[in-house]
Amino acid sequence: MKSPDFDYVRPSSVDQALELLVRHGDDARIMAGGQTLLATLNMRLSEPALLVDITGIASLQGIRLVDRMVHIGALATHTEIEESPLIREHLPMLSRAAPHIAHRAIRNAGTWGGSIAYADPAAEWPACLLALGGTVVAQGPGGERRIHADDFFTDLYTTALAPDEILVRCEIPATTPAQWTGFSELARRHGDYAVVGLAASAHRSQGKLSDIRLVFMGVAATPLRARQAEAALRDEPLNDASITKAVLKLKEELDPVADLTHSPAAKRQMAATLLERLLKSAQA
Repeated sequence: MKSPDFDYVRPSSVDQALELLVRHGDDARIMAGGQTLLATLNMRLSEPALLVDITGIASLQGIRLVDRMVHIGALATHTEIEESPLIREHLPMLSRAAPHIAHRAIRNAGTWGGSIAYADPAAEWPACLLALGGTVVAQGPGGERRIHADDFFTDLYTTALAPDEILVRCEIPATTPAQWTGFSELARRHGDYAVVGLAASAHRSQGKLSDIRLVFMGVAATPLRARQAEAALRDEPLNDASITKAVLKLKEELDPVADLTHSPAAKRQMAATLLERLLKSAQA
């Protein structure tokens, strides 16, 4: 299929882009890497009258370390994150997750901000942002607004961004030496969307875990924190008994959404397997 007709504008600043959003309302759509939007246009799932291409806005680019917070610009590509020495040192979870995203051609064009704003529940970056306790920085006509990841993903492909706001960057605490992070996913083929995935983070001290965040993708309408499994591990010695207890709690709390090839029961078992594997790697 071919996309419907639309007008195209490439603003040079966030203020110009915001003015276009305010003026055109629901008829306008932001385009960054275009790896998702262009597909929805071609399938007539989206029919905007105006595409606002923000790829020329320099302030939305780059990856920086600011006071132990990693700032990832909305236009940072998946490949930039994958190859960044700063990310590898301060957010190793993202370095491990990036190769799972589609294929090289898509990673070269697709953007961090596009993935976060689109909020696909099977995508890697939303789960990682939530697992790392990051914050979304949105800019609207009234200035910048910070939205914690726990409050950002509200429903299927739906976020807390207002219609007249643009995601400009995310701010994520740099991983500390006492922090453990893990990432794993199961997909039918490399590069496919994950059937089930897990991004995990915790602080480790004297053989115990605290500040635990276990975030699953592909099991619900949004990236999902497994809070009962987190509670089962909190301040307990990380051993075979506590891991078994956490896995059992996970199976009790998960009610996965089926897809075309996997039943809820199959996804529940996959999620349990991923949790057990990552916790045993932390234990080792």
